[in-house]
Amino acid sequence: MMGQEHLRNIALLPGARVTRIYEPDDAMAEASLALAAGAQRAASLSEVVSAADVDCLLIASPNFRHAQQLREIAALRPLPLLLEKPACTERADVAALAELGRRYPAPIWVAMEYRYMPPVMRLAQEVHSQAAIGAAVMLSIREHRFPFLVKVGDWNRFNRYTGGTLVEKCCHFFDLMRHITGSEPVRVYSSASVAHNHLQERYADGTPDILDNAYVVVDFASGQRALLELCMFAEGARYQEEISVVGPQGKVECFVPGPGRFWPAHLGQPPVPKVVISPRQPKGPRELDVPVDPDALAAGDHNGSTLEQHQRFNAVVRGQGVVEVSLQDGLAAVMMGLAAQESARTGQAISLLEGDYALGPILS
Repeated sequence: MMGQEHLRNIALLPGARVTRIYEPDDAMAEASLALAAGAQRAASLSEVVSAADVDCLLIASPNFRHAQQLREIAALRPLPLLLEKPACTERADVAALAELGRRYPAPIWVAMEYRYMPPVMRLAQEVHSQAAIGAAVMLSIREHRFPFLVKVGDWNRFNRYTGGTLVEKCCHFFDLMRHITGSEPVRVYSSASVAHNHLQERYADGTPDILDNAYVVVDFASGQRALLELCMFAEGARYQEEISVVGPQGKVECFVPGPGRFWPAHLGQPPVPKVVISPRQPKGPRELDVPVDPDALAAGDHNGSTLEQHQRFNAVVRGQGVVEVSLQDGLAAVMMGLAAQESARTGQAISLLEGDYALGPILS
């Protein structure tokens, strides 16, 4: 699904085309090639990497493949790379990939689409300017959404392939927390469970063990704190993501609808994303619609953000831009997710300053 979303968005970029696709699953390969006129199906990753007409790469494989594929690319031909989240799924890979990233001679951009949703971008601008709310103190992210979709081989049903829900899904939100606060996390506490989803499903690997609901509290070095509220059996909501940031002068919020293809047709047009600015003085919320370009909206499930991300990555490849979401950023989000998974398992707060989940070696 995500690979095909990337293909639809690359097709909207002037002067860009897909020339090689490595996809082992025949049905997915057929669907992907239909979206990329002139592309050839490759028999291996190395065939893609070594092709003379390939200038940059996109990894959109299952989570547990990312680390090894990144290593293979680094050894074969280190081209500019857009790496889908999460950068990896295991703690042992985090430090190794951080070191690889320091040696990698080309740009690596980790795909964090949520940063580039238009309402989220507007919210971040308001927070960073401090004009409306002052210096941010509290950040709250609520995602009430649909369950995990069916994917090839059902790999996304198990922690050992995904890294766990708080890595697979929520690395987006941990990245947003660092991006919006401008600070580094020092401690994570989470409470989570498998309450409803997939419990009746059975696979060769057993019963799915991915979490479907959670609260995660993150403390930051700056004194700011953030809360994630996740529920993956709440797709009846009008908005899928609701983000709130509060400072001493007021509050700013954004509201993001889910994928338009899931909106019930009998209810008419899907909701329009919005930002709400609520000053303490003078009181009175101000609502701003943040419409999304229809072509970008139709090209994927992430509120038009994938096109914005590709435009910026394309500029980097052409030497006209800078990487905005580094491999370090991606690995920090993974480590926060792994710490949250461990906290949910043990019931203990997890330090990110020392011990197994310390961020220092990643960010140095």
